[in-house]
Amino acid sequence: MIEGVINFAIRRRWVVVVAGIAVACFGAFALTKLPIDAVPDITNKQVLINTVAPALSPVEIEKQIAFPIETALAGTPGLESTRSLSRNGFSQITAVFKESTDIYFARQQVGERLTEVRARLPQGVEPRIGLISTGLGEI
Repeated sequence: MIEGVINFAIRRRWVVVVAGIAVACFGAFALTKLPIDAVPDITNKQVLINTVAPALSPVEIEKQIAFPIETALAGTPGLESTRSLSRNGFSQITAVFKESTDIYFARQQVGERLTEVRARLPQGVEPRIGLISTGLGEI
């Protein structure tokens, strides 16, 4: 079997050379279509929701603001998970979406859910969607 391949390669050198050139040309063409980035963005699709309530403690922020918003986000198409950070007078909720989800669609869905939940939040508290950013933008 191996001797047959070697004999074919020796007797038909030009076929092997042409096949090698064809493979090299295809590789060069594929290289031009390859998206190469010096620092690729590996961050998942996220929508940040920031809420300021200066009079509330972290426990009150979690109970009165973060929990209702996270509950309202449940069932959003493409939502993988939510996580929250509650500090004195500040709440930040991160909604993580599937990679295939369009970021603008995700932001629209979150905006609609926030409109629905505003009536259940303390008076004067206004949740805001954060800017589109990546993990590399925070470095």
